[in-house]
Formats: sequence, structure tokens, C-alpha cells
Amino acid sequence: MSREFPIGLTPPDWLVRNLRPQKAPPVNWAAVARAAIAMALPLAIGLAAGEPAYGALASMGALSGVIGDTADAYRMRILNIAIPQLFGAVGVTLGSLVHGHGWVAVVTVTAVALVSGMISTIGAVASVSGLLLLLNSAVGAGLPMPGDWWLAPLLMTGGGLLVLALALLAWPLRSGVPERAAVAGTYRTVADLLAACGTPDYDEARQAVTQSLNQSYDLVLARRARHHGRSPELTRLLAQLNAITPVVEAAPAAHLTGKELAPEIPEAVRHLAQAVETGYTGPIGLRLPAPATETTRAVDHALRHAADVVTAPDIDPRGIDDRLGRPGSLRSRAARAARDVALSAASWRYGLRLALCIGVAQALVSIIPVPRSYWVALTITFVLKPDFGSVFSRALLRALGTVAGLVIAAAVLAELERGWWDVPVMLALAPLIPALTPRGYGYQTAAITPVILLLSDVLNHQGTGLLMPRLVDSLMGCGIALVAGYLLWPESWHTRVGDRLADAVSDTAHYVEAAFGPEPVDPPARARMRRRLYRDLSVIRTEFQRALTEPPPTGRRAAAWWPLVVAVERIVDATTAARVRTRHGAPAPSAAEVTQVLLQLRELAEGVREAETLYAVRTDLTGPAGSVLEPLRQEVAAARAIASPR
Repeated sequence: MSREFPIGLTPPDWLVRNLRPQKAPPVNWAAVARAAIAMALPLAIGLAAGEPAYGALASMGALSGVIGDTADAYRMRILNIAIPQLFGAVGVTLGSLVHGHGWVAVVTVTAVALVSGMISTIGAVASVSGLLLLLNSAVGAGLPMPGDWWLAPLLMTGGGLLVLALALLAWPLRSGVPERAAVAGTYRTVADLLAACGTPDYDEARQAVTQSLNQSYDLVLARRARHHGRSPELTRLLAQLNAITPVVEAAPAAHLTGKELAPEIPEAVRHLAQAVETGYTGPIGLRLPAPATETTRAVDHALRHAADVVTAPDIDPRGIDDRLGRPGSLRSRAARAARDVALSAASWRYGLRLALCIGVAQALVSIIPVPRSYWVALTITFVLKPDFGSVFSRALLRALGTVAGLVIAAAVLAELERGWWDVPVMLALAPLIPALTPRGYGYQTAAITPVILLLSDVLNHQGTGLLMPRLVDSLMGCGIALVAGYLLWPESWHTRVGDRLADAVSDTAHYVEAAFGPEPVDPPARARMRRRLYRDLSVIRTEFQRALTEPPPTGRRAAAWWPLVVAVERIVDATTAARVRTRHGAPAPSAAEVTQVLLQLRELAEGVREAETLYAVRTDLTGPAGSVLEPLRQEVAAARAIASPR
């Protein structure tokens, strides 16, 4: 017989959300195998050469490569693994040069923390690069490295490049396969979206489409180092992504009718997905029902256009529009990123938070003798990286994951002697990192902790004496991050989420104006606006979900704002649906209707930007009942009427 918790013993929602494992994809067995080989092989070579410490350093470098081995496309693996390794080499070199120099080391590592935090705002690759820059500088400043000053960065970089070499082994045989699979996966998520039209599952399906489109465009387009000379394969995939966009745009119009689409429609999209994945260019017989309304005509027209593109034998690259905007040259993008980092208030705020915490940690361990003191800085680096999620949640999960990892490490260090036994142990422990990382940060910490302790013991031979200092240092780092990086910045929630949401509402007003304003905007430009809006809203949704894992008042405030995020997404959907309907026969709205909606959206954006808590705003949106803007007016009115809880 089941028993419920008494009310006073029921765990709070934010704690339950933190401890719940994330829904993980199937285990990437290729990444698991690469982790085992890349981290065990250097140890074996070091032992065979009589220099186990050198092997341990190379395995540490391989660990950073394993953490960055997350991309599917081969050319993205080069960026995700190789570039961070270069920053890691710079970090360990700087740290080694100031090792044992007291306050010089404190100032150097603190300055590196400022740079690391600032460049984290550029993007995913820059974030991992900044992470390794700071991690390795802290390790170099706190741990004496064997050999000459250049040997440690060389060995650690070599270990990371070993992971890259293993990750690229199948490139000649599988070139283009990950990209085709991603685009085909996008087609299948669109099929699920069409099947969900008119049902309660629509919102979840639309979010899946947004994430899939983001991933596919990143794989096919956004990570290219050059913007000229597009290959035929990338040209075809980009055209296929662009061709599915009108189908995505027609979905909101179909959903707003409240009726489910005929099952032949999503089945046709799944048929196209199979053609994309296999590269089939023969005739495809689409069995679609005859359209009867402007909405079904839009869906039918979009599907037939997608089928023509998917089966076209040749694609002219000059006729392809990049729906996210064609990327500039590598030099121009680097210059723009550097300018944005230097002038962005957010990058300075993140950098200063990280530098403050690292500075406090380095000063503290310089004054108070703390065994294994560099672990304090390492803990702060992992917990406080601002683009990695909620600081509070990561501190909590870091502490719990460390305890779990120490249990494993204690068994290994107590029962096995250092030597050749390290190789099979590493073969068993290293695969847990890529296998458990997708389940959450606590699981990743539990997997990484025994690996790092084993490698540290190879360097220092302290055995189980490593365990308690490791726990104390981790708890100290979590405490510093919570106080100096979380509690002292109470306004960080609003600047991180509220301002972004206000920008999204303002951009939505621009999108409405581009769709129905007096000055025509070409379809590719409108498509780029819509894609950027959905991408931004996806990021905002992720930030809100992270904020929900924090204790009151942040978690409670995020829960109050959450309905507004959903309302803004529905406003974008309603705008797209109205535009699709007018393009396929519905009467265009009047200028007065459009002006009224734009005024309400801009007032809403200003209110969100200035408010710490939401309050209900009365809105009087009127217009013809049969207008294509009627659903949009209803969504805007709903957004304005959202009130904060008592």
C-alpha cells in the first residue's frame, strides 16, 4: 500500500526538478569507444615508456577532448575539439609560468577568469574554449608540472588531438551522412507537427521542430568557415531545409482551424524524409487530399514545392536563399565577435562574476593552507560558467555528483595499486563520461570525478589521501560560487531572462509589421525574421526552465513569467498563420488593425523590460470578427492580461 509524504515533508518543486534525470538520447556508442581508447592509450604508452606522469597529462588532455566530443558533423568536430585544445594549451602554459609565485599567480588566474567569462558569450565553441583556458590555467598554477615548461601543454594538446583523430576516422566513408540524417530528422519532426495540428500536442511538436531546424541549419550552414564555393551536397541540403520552411509556416494556420489534418499529409512528409536520408531523386507520388480552404491550399502548395526540391536532380546554388542569413568570412565573424564581447554589458557582467569568484578562491587558498587548492578554482569554473545553466542548480548537483564520484574513486584507490591496473580501470571509467553526461550535470560530475582523481594520483601518488581534500575543496568552491556568484547578483535573473523576453516581444512587433505593414518585405527576409524569433524564443524557454530549478524567489518569479513566454510564441504563430492565409486567398487586414496590434505589442515589450513582476494590463483590441488578425488579436490580448500570482 503506497503512502504519501506528509505535507511538511513533501520536497519543493525546484528540488525535484534538479534531481530528476534529464531525458537522454540513446547512448552514442562510437563516442563511448573513443573515450575509452583516447584516455587509456596514453596511460599505457606512458607506463611502457617508464613515464606514467607524461601519460597522465596526455590523458587529462584527452578528457577535455571527450567533453567536447558532442558534434555529429565531422567538420564541426574539428571546431569543437581542436580550437578549445589551443586555448587549453595557452592556459596551462600561463598557469605553469606563475606556479609558486604567490600573488602573481592569483592575479594571473583572476585575469584569465575575466577573459574566460567574457568570451563565453560568443557561442558554444568559444564557451568551451574559455572553459579549458581557465581550467588549465588553474591546474598549471596549482600543480607542479613534470618536465620543461612546454612539455605539459604539448602532452595535453596531444591527448585532445588523439580524440579528434579517432572522431575523424570514418569521415572518408561517412562524409555528409550526419548532415543528411539531421535534415531528414527535421522533415520527420515537421511530419509530427502536422499530425499534431488541432490537438493539445501541437505546442510540444512545434518546439521540437524549432530545435531540429536550429540543429540542421547549424550543421549545414552556420559552422562553415567560408561562405563561397558551397559544395553540391550542402547546396542540396540547404535547398531541402528551405523547402520545408513553407510547410512549417502553414502549420500554425492549420492548427488554428481546430481540425486535424488528413493522415495522408504527415505521411507524405515522412516519405520525403526517407528520400532526403537516402539521396533518392526519382519521382515521388504524393497522395494528398484535394484542398478546400486557403489553409489546406497553403499546406498542399508547400508540400508539393518541398517534393519538387527533394527530388530535383540538380540544384543551382545561385538560386538558394540562406534562411538564417549567409555567413560572412571567418575574419569578419571573428572581428564582429571580438567587438561584441568588448562592448557587451552582458559579457562584462559574466566575466566580472567569474573573475570575482576565482579571485576570492585564489586569494583564500593563498592565505589559508588548503590541500589540493586548485580544485576550488576548478569547481567554481564548472559551476559558475554562466551559459551552462543555473548557478544554484549546478552547485547542488556538483556537490551530490562529487560525493557519488568519491565513492567510486575510494574503491579504486584503496583496492588497486598504481601501475598497469590503471589502464583497465580507465577503460572501464572513461566510457561513463559520454554515456552519463546527457542525463545531467550531476551524472557528468559523478563520472568525471573518479577519472580525474585517478590521473591526479598517477602524478602525486597520494592514494586515498586525495579523497577528503577533494570533497572539502569542492564544497568550498560551491560555497564561493553560491555567495559571490549567485546571492550577490539578485538582479541577474531579470537581466538574463526578462530583457531577452522584452527583446523577443519587440522583434515580434517588427515581424508583424514586416508581414502586414505598408512597406513590403521580401519572403526570404520575413523567413529569416521568423527563424530568428523562434530561435530566440527557444533560448528564452531554456533559460526559464533553468530558472525554475532555482529556489524562491527566482523560481517562483520564473513560474509567474512562464505563461508570457508561451503567449509570445503563440503570437508569432498567429502572425505566421495570418500571413499564410492572406497569401492563399483571405482578405488582407486594414492598416488600422495592424497599427493597433503593433501599439499593444510595443507597450507590452516596454512593460516587460521595466517590470520585475508581472501585472495585468487592460487591453481593448477590436476589429472585424472575420479578419485574419482576429486570432492574433486574441493572443496579444491574452499576453497583456497575464498577471503575477499573489
